[in-house]
Amino acid sequence: MFRNKSIEEFIEVLSSKEPVPGGGGASAFAASMGTALASMVGNLTLGKKKYIDVQEDIKILQEKTKVLTDELMNLIDEDAKVFLPLSKAYSLPSTTEEEKIYKEQVMEEALNIASSVPVKIMEKSHQMLLLLDEYADKGSKIAISDVAVSAVMLKAAISGASVNVYINTKMMKDRTVADKLNSYCDELIQKGTKLADEIFERVEKKLR
Repeated sequence: MFRNKSIEEFIEVLSSKEPVPGGGGASAFAASMGTALASMVGNLTLGKKKYIDVQEDIKILQEKTKVLTDELMNLIDEDAKVFLPLSKAYSLPSTTEEEKIYKEQVMEEALNIASSVPVKIMEKSHQMLLLLDEYADKGSKIAISDVAVSAVMLKAAISGASVNVYINTKMMKDRTVADKLNSYCDELIQKGTKLADEIFERVEKKLR
């Protein structure tokens, strides 16, 4: 369970030659830092008279953000779990024609499964960016810079998770499935990047 390790332990394993955690887990961790920063902004807004008109809105945002944070933390471990079958599939023998066919079938299934978690990381990160847009408008002004940092982390998570999908779809034999996954990820990148950049630029404009 990587989510239960200290940051130092996680970084140590991440930098080792162990196959997991890798880019997918790192992307989920980046996204969870983004959600955590948003929660901090919310906590600095709650209970403040200056923001009395948005208290209920912030409470709702905080509840949704807490769920996303927990889901993204779980995805750090889920990414490691779904990669293991793929790493084993690589080492299957492929000397005979039967072995080649079997390996191809196992690989195809493993590639699909390994792609599922990075896609979820992208989806959850985009969902958080939609919430972050409201944090930017209603959150405490003393923590507005943290909204921008959150946007950067979530944007990085989407981009990072995407290449963990593309590396798998590139090897898929079923190009219909691969193209569908690629198109979906392309869409998430486009929407996520646009929203993250807009939030960052809006905050930066207030600070400069």
